[in-house]
Amino acid sequence: MMIKEKSINLYLIDGNPNGLIKCTLANWTGLAYRIPRTELEKCRTRKDLSQTGIYFLFSTSEDSGVDSVYVGQAGVRKNGEGLLNRLLEHKRSSEKNYWTEAIVFTTSNNSFGPTEISYLESCFFSMAKAAERYEVKNGNEPMPGNITEEKQSELKGFIEYAKIVMGTLGHKVFEKLINRNSDDDSNIISERSDNNMLSLERKSKKSDKKILAHCEQTNEGFVVLKWSLIETIDSKSIPSGAKLRRAQGHFDGQGILKENILFKSPSAASSFVIGGHTNGLVEWKDKNGVTLKEIIDR
Repeated sequence: MMIKEKSINLYLIDGNPNGLIKCTLANWTGLAYRIPRTELEKCRTRKDLSQTGIYFLFSTSEDSGVDSVYVGQAGVRKNGEGLLNRLLEHKRSSEKNYWTEAIVFTTSNNSFGPTEISYLESCFFSMAKAAERYEVKNGNEPMPGNITEEKQSELKGFIEYAKIVMGTLGHKVFEKLINRNSDDDSNIISERSDNNMLSLERKSKKSDKKILAHCEQTNEGFVVLKWSLIETIDSKSIPSGAKLRRAQGHFDGQGILKENILFKSPSAASSFVIGGHTNGLVEWKDKNGVTLKEIIDR
């Protein structure tokens, strides 16, 4: 489904951009809420939050800085309470006391039944896992249930709009860091025809091995690509941020990176690769050996 220009309406319920937000789109029956954990009690009078729907619990680890998400569904029970009641249960639960913010999806006409929310929960879980931006905290993989292909086709539109809304509300939980598929072939990063592709290559004095890393510049920053070969030994003068990211990173014993990692600056990306202080503007080069600084200065 191709979606181009869209008009999104954000209603600040209490006038606070960090508070309760209701989100709707033109020509979409869905609606979404951004609900800080501290504001749950204020939602008791909102009838659409007593409906069935899908919810996401977001948090960020204070120790590692890693973002996490839990994906769940809420059906209407005998007491008539759906989404809000489920969120209040999670707020009281000691097992899920980590989350600070919830985003929920329902519809303006209360059209979701058990089949729809089970399928949507399964789809959103799979999308969040595939994007690899957030740690998905679900203990078990949600099952899609018995859904017809006609109903699946009908819900595709809802899913596409929900992706837009989720990003608008500040969470790129469904968006991959790069569009290319780096899992198909480890040699894909050597095909550097893309003007946004950069490389860092040098012989390491610390480990005496050849460092060869690849990076893609995106509108978010600089993504060091999976399959890059990085230095495994830290320098004594390594920046604290680079040291932390290297400790959190996933790579094998040879230093081959097993994931794509986003950095906000070229120097942060190159320091991660080298394990020490670097100037990313001169370390990263395009396929013709032109430095990033030279590219910027053109």
